[in-house]
Amino acid sequence: MFAGSSVCCTRPLSLGTGYMATTVESEARARPTLGIVLMAAAMLSIPLVDGIAKYLSADYSPLFIAWARYAVASAVVLPVAAIRYKGEIFPAERRASHMLRTVFLVTGMTLYFLSIATVPLATAVSAYFVGPVIAVALAAMVLKERLTQRKLASLALGFTGAIVILRPGGDIEPGILLALGAGLTFALYLIATRQASLVSDPVKTLAFQCVVGMVLLTPQAILTWATPAWDAVMFFLALGALSAFSHVLSIAAFRFAEASTLSPLVYLELLGSTAIGYLVFKDIPQGSTIAGAILIVAAGLILLKRPSGVDQSRPGKC
Repeated sequence: MFAGSSVCCTRPLSLGTGYMATTVESEARARPTLGIVLMAAAMLSIPLVDGIAKYLSADYSPLFIAWARYAVASAVVLPVAAIRYKGEIFPAERRASHMLRTVFLVTGMTLYFLSIATVPLATAVSAYFVGPVIAVALAAMVLKERLTQRKLASLALGFTGAIVILRPGGDIEPGILLALGAGLTFALYLIATRQASLVSDPVKTLAFQCVVGMVLLTPQAILTWATPAWDAVMFFLALGALSAFSHVLSIAAFRFAEASTLSPLVYLELLGSTAIGYLVFKDIPQGSTIAGAILIVAAGLILLKRPSGVDQSRPGKC
């Protein structure tokens, strides 16, 4: 399941983190298409995790489910990292950035799990997608990334699609507010991930994230503890394993493309969530959901379409 890690580590392992940050940055800017593909695959696998979490929330606290996700992912990732790096399983550089991104991710995921326990997946994801819009603005201010016309157009279409699906104007449910809070922390996570991933191996990054996340969530797990029944064990195992897989892909994606390029692709998660909601939970998409999905697909296609005659290797031309 860790094939994604071999894809993202295109340079020999013996070079490790000895590469200069500027070299990795050059590599990232030179291969935006690979970053887009990895991010798309990650976003389409996340709805499976969300669907499992929503299913388990009928019998278990979302706070316990959040901890279990990190605990199982740690059990999957740590042996792989230990074998691959012979004990040096955590990134040695930019520890503060890694800690910060993990805090953002843990907070956002917990808020989101609380949200999907009470509202349909598509509704929660729609509110959650305020995050990428904020991330693009933060990328320009913090990371000094260029905002091209294509990036702005893609974000506008994606955000409009999410709003159409959300159908604002009615009563706002608490679950939607929780999803909005998750979106805000996700925006901060995107920026911190870009900073931390430039010189760090994705498997080491994921190992750090899983262990620290598990530790941070342990108090809430103790307070809401419920020993899983045998018929639920496989769901908890799948929850952690799929989470590890999706995050390896997303961490790797940021090594090859800018945050403002990858941010709109998170809207693919909405399509997957709508499908899971319909197939598993019998949530029938309404006309507004379909219309919004069309806009979101268009947003992704804008990123993939490249004008002819443009030097794609130049920074800022992605």
